[in-house]
Amino acid sequence: MFLGRNTEYSELNRLYSMDGFKFVVIYGRRRVGKTSLISEFAKDKDNIFYISIEQNDKAALESFSAKILERFPAAASMLNSFPSWDKAFSYITEQAGNTRMILAIDEYPYLATGCPSISSILQKHIDTGFGASNLFLILCGSSMSFMENQVLGYKSPLYGRRSAQFKIEPFDYYDAALFFPHVSHEDKMLAYAVCGGIPQYLNALAEYENVTDGINECFLKKSGVLYEEPANLLKQELREPAVYNTLIASIARGASRLNEISTKSGEENKKCSKYLKSLLDLHIVKKEQPYATKSERNAIYVLRDNMFRFWYRFIPQNVTNIESGLGRQVFENRILPNLSAYVGHIFEDACRDYMRRINGADVLPFMFNGIGRWWGTNPKAKNQEEIDIIADAENNALFAECKWSSSSIGLDIFGELKRKSLMFEQYSNKTYLLFSKSGFKADMETYAAENNVILTELPALYS
Repeated sequence: MFLGRNTEYSELNRLYSMDGFKFVVIYGRRRVGKTSLISEFAKDKDNIFYISIEQNDKAALESFSAKILERFPAAASMLNSFPSWDKAFSYITEQAGNTRMILAIDEYPYLATGCPSISSILQKHIDTGFGASNLFLILCGSSMSFMENQVLGYKSPLYGRRSAQFKIEPFDYYDAALFFPHVSHEDKMLAYAVCGGIPQYLNALAEYENVTDGINECFLKKSGVLYEEPANLLKQELREPAVYNTLIASIARGASRLNEISTKSGEENKKCSKYLKSLLDLHIVKKEQPYATKSERNAIYVLRDNMFRFWYRFIPQNVTNIESGLGRQVFENRILPNLSAYVGHIFEDACRDYMRRINGADVLPFMFNGIGRWWGTNPKAKNQEEIDIIADAENNALFAECKWSSSSIGLDIFGELKRKSLMFEQYSNKTYLLFSKSGFKADMETYAAENNVILTELPALYS
């Protein structure tokens, strides 16, 4: 079942409807749904869809030739394989003629590793035969750094020849909920908190009657489809998975600054910095700094991928019990008591995404230019403060607090938010927003109606 990706799908079809050669680059982390997007786009169109694997140049050319001969079987009686990539691409140009045809090469970095000259060969054909044809060329890859540097980068032979590029990001909380049309809003948020926006993980959970069953079956069984997923991903992408595993575990246990991660992991700072760069490139970790600050002095590292967040938060210390068949007991006794606090952090991310979705709409008093969270020292109180959301444009600012709690929000929570906002004297116009899983107390609702405070309950995020 294909869900979401409406913007990318529509744009691909718009480009396809135009005359002439088109060259599209699609890239994004593993499991994010790139192949599904291409398959859905190409399924009712004339296409050659080749998925590269790790193999040498000769084997790759043979398997690519087989795909071409599958589409043009008349040539199969004359040859088993094309003698070169040059001949293979020339044959596609000749056979396609003026017909609109898709040539999609998935996992292009694997192909380029086996044949380092492939980008130069493609460049030649784009500049000659392809360029005068109606071919629709797609190059797709999961290696973010390779696609950005070796395909899109200035030094690439393919630089400047693309018609469009699509960086496929994980779904936000809203699109992730499309996989769970019949569960409560709380369970939709829980599924997002556990799987993030990765379609393959969401699909796995959605196979079960409810989200709790999905967590138990996918994560808390030795045979569960997501039980070993982080380890498998690290082995696929990295040469020293044990070191990376240690760094991720350190961040999951609360280390956020380089010195803290180094201390908890037992690795020296220089090595940590190098390895964290790889995790940043893989979109497993992200580096954050307080919103609207230029200095990196308060920058921190956090896990970007919710599945990694959940797995490293709850699985490693419970492996023995899980492998003894006590997964459901682990959920009831070890995970459930801490689940609300865990989901609360992801709820903040979802509230920021919600604000991005409604930016420019009548719900907000102005259209903001940037949004983020803030933490640091209150210069007056000399203590550490945090603000869940700040969004601004010139002298206008929105300040928001997000509460994933079984208790409704009263004036005391609003008072704290307003007090913290006084630190930001550069904004002359301030608006306040409160997000709540469990609604608002009567005094807060009365005050909000009289003072233009925006109150948002969980169902509104999914409306």
